[in-house]
Amino acid sequence: MRPRTLEEMVGQRRLVSPDSALRKAIEAGSVHSMVLWGPPGCGKTTLALLLARYADADFRSVSAVLSGLPEVRQVLAEAGHRFAEGRRTVLFVDEVHRFNKAQQDAFLPHIERGTIVFVGATTENPSFELNSALLSRCRVHVLEAVSPEDIEGALRQALDDSERGLGGRGLQIGQPQLHLIAVAADGDVRRGLTLLEIAAELAGEGGTVTDAMLEQVLADRTRRFDKGGEQFYDQISALHKSVRSSNPDAALYWFARMLDGGCDPGYLARRMTRMAVEDIGLADPRALQMAIDTWDTYDRLGSPEGDLALAQLVIYLASTAKSNAGYVAFKAAKRDVGEYGTQDVPMHLRNAPTKLMKELGYSKGYQYDHDSEGGVALDQTGFPDAMGERVYYQPVARGMELKLKEKLDALRGARAVRRGPPAGEE
Repeated sequence: MRPRTLEEMVGQRRLVSPDSALRKAIEAGSVHSMVLWGPPGCGKTTLALLLARYADADFRSVSAVLSGLPEVRQVLAEAGHRFAEGRRTVLFVDEVHRFNKAQQDAFLPHIERGTIVFVGATTENPSFELNSALLSRCRVHVLEAVSPEDIEGALRQALDDSERGLGGRGLQIGQPQLHLIAVAADGDVRRGLTLLEIAAELAGEGGTVTDAMLEQVLADRTRRFDKGGEQFYDQISALHKSVRSSNPDAALYWFARMLDGGCDPGYLARRMTRMAVEDIGLADPRALQMAIDTWDTYDRLGSPEGDLALAQLVIYLASTAKSNAGYVAFKAAKRDVGEYGTQDVPMHLRNAPTKLMKELGYSKGYQYDHDSEGGVALDQTGFPDAMGERVYYQPVARGMELKLKEKLDALRGARAVRRGPPAGEE
């Protein structure tokens, strides 16, 4: 059921619509080297085949999973002979991101000379997985997962086509059942057609696909999730940002998506502990302890019982007060450490365990705060002399930091009256 024309292609309306630049180039036979980036079953191989067909070029295919450099060199040599005879070759490289740097570099001179029209297919972000030299010689086209509605259309085509599809079997299947298959395909047309074929085999010639049959066919379906790949990092980013945005419902959805895809719950526990430190901080110090306790609970219970503890942590982190004031303050302090270098500790703050050190002035002038009025020596500096007082930590007026803000604002105001405003305060 692979499409034989651009009109038969399912999905990818943005990329191959009649007025798109790529569509016009393909129909004119004016093809260029490109990288097709998209999820499985979205039409990368089909588009490469159509590219060769419309350009009246030979089509050759290698797989980065199955092919080594010797096979690649042989294919390139054959393409060179055809080029000398006036024939173009579209070389389709499946899973191109699995080739190492040396293997990717082998294509460069042939692309430069025009010996081949290079079409690389990848499910991974080309920015991270492909050499910049290869990317500079190709255009990157992004393909999207195919919608359930479009997959449903492809399934209907397969049911109507008696030459290449299931049209001659007299198969009976209702729209609700087709929709279930299309949704289970999860954006992958090839997967949808495979599921339909399995259902047809169960139903038999002239049979009817029932809900009970589909229950068997779709029992082991899983959603797309690439551990360690871009989808993985996109989803953990969505979870983190939903927590930061105080949206417990969205956070719970992304958490469930990652669990469903097979993500290690221990990894999620670690990331949520980071969220408690980075995005909640002192606005709710209980969040960090809850994250550590939940992590420990999961280690004791495991899945699936421990998953509920993690889910409750997600809800709490997303619902509670947020502050990155501690995170910002720490970054500012590190920046000053780098800028000011190794500054001497002021004499009044130095330790003086020996008589000699006391004679040299160590600890001289130190004011013991507990003996000062209010328990704070307001005119005593805590920074190196060259820096003056600095202000890094600016508590937000949310959660428990509200009380810290009130206290520190009062102390800083009193210090400013005694010694003038801090050097780092605006």
